[in-house]
Amino acid sequence: MKHCGTQELETGRLLLRRLSIDDSEMMYNNWASDKQVTRYLRWNAHRSWGETAEILNEWEKHYEEPTFYQWGITDKHTGVLFGSISLFPDPAQKAGWHLNTERLGDVWETGYVLGRKWWNKGYATEALCAVRDYWFDTVGADWLAAIHNNENVASGAVMLKAGFVYDHDVIDRKFDGTPVPCRAYHLLKEDL
Repeated sequence: MKHCGTQELETGRLLLRRLSIDDSEMMYNNWASDKQVTRYLRWNAHRSWGETAEILNEWEKHYEEPTFYQWGITDKHTGVLFGSISLFPDPAQKAGWHLNTERLGDVWETGYVLGRKWWNKGYATEALCAVRDYWFDTVGADWLAAIHNNENVASGAVMLKAGFVYDHDVIDRKFDGTPVPCRAYHLLKEDL
């Protein structure tokens, strides 16, 4: 596995790119401030544009690191930013897999979010497939994990469409420590 960091990815309709503090307004307005969007996520809706700007400023500092993967999801034709997708190590999820993680390597998880206006149009699946292919083909990883809140069945459907397979139930945690019943999925490079 050779980490390559956040490189620009393009699909039929989308451009996945690095985010910057200049994206604060679109991120805040299009998804980060929406409690309906964030209700199943590890983080709560942002209370102010400044909160969004702080996070983007922090992400910008990490883009030169080869193990930092955080993309903005934009409409390739209009340039509108309407979501984000990431890959991140999740050592807290090391146990419970029906896989030989000792052989396959560390747990890396993908996470994504889209503004409500862009739901049910296939964008999440399209973005996830682009990141999945990058992870396996460019980075050279052997497997990838994905976890969703039990109540967020739409996210589970996206994972299945991208080739992920249900693995086990797990209790994950929000960033504030709140426990959340979740479903864990895996995808092996060899199964694509």
